[in-house]
Amino acid sequence: MSKSSVSKLVPRVPGVPGASRRQQYSASTKRALVDVAEELFTENGYAATSLDSIVAGADVTKGALYHHFSGKQALFEAVFERVEDDASRAIQDALKGHRDPWEKATAGLRAFLTVVQEPRYRRIVIQEGPAVLGYERYREQEERSTFANVLEIVRSVLDAGEWELDEDLQQTFARIFFGAMSSAGESVSSAPDPIVAATNVETAISFILAGFRALAESGVELPASELAG
Repeated sequence: MSKSSVSKLVPRVPGVPGASRRQQYSASTKRALVDVAEELFTENGYAATSLDSIVAGADVTKGALYHHFSGKQALFEAVFERVEDDASRAIQDALKGHRDPWEKATAGLRAFLTVVQEPRYRRIVIQEGPAVLGYERYREQEERSTFANVLEIVRSVLDAGEWELDEDLQQTFARIFFGAMSSAGESVSSAPDPIVAATNVETAISFILAGFRALAESGVELPASELAG
């Protein structure tokens, strides 16, 4: 990527009421560094992206970079957080407006499968994230941004059956589905044909949802509901 193309990523940050010119410049510099780093990490990967290329693309000094970040890994984490937060918002937006729990679950699933096919998500979150951040930190960040959406979907589905499940059991259901979704996301991202893989995942999870729906509509209690009481 040329410096001229990267520089187009640097935003013009409007004045923030109550913020000094120095504070506005600092915020603009930090945003520019994250913008450029996101583009370079996506195109070249973490190992092949140097701090020199990032500061050159952002048109700032290394001193400015170290003022905001302790190093390349800290900058990668900021990029990772942004990509995950954007993904979480996309899923959350897809969930809005759906009162029917089954439509809500399907909408959330489709939004997630769309997200995992995006180049920046595939490269930064799925391919690079675990190695750069370490497994524990990676899972911590992933749960912070994505788990709440999964929990919302699971609660909606469980409420459809009017099953009396305590919070611990709802959390257990959500973690099982969260693990399944994470694994599905990885398989879609790394598949030779992500579109076909995403369709297969949607079909498989639709079977699971159909099972829950049949139980809910028949009034049958979940076996575990006795344990929850």
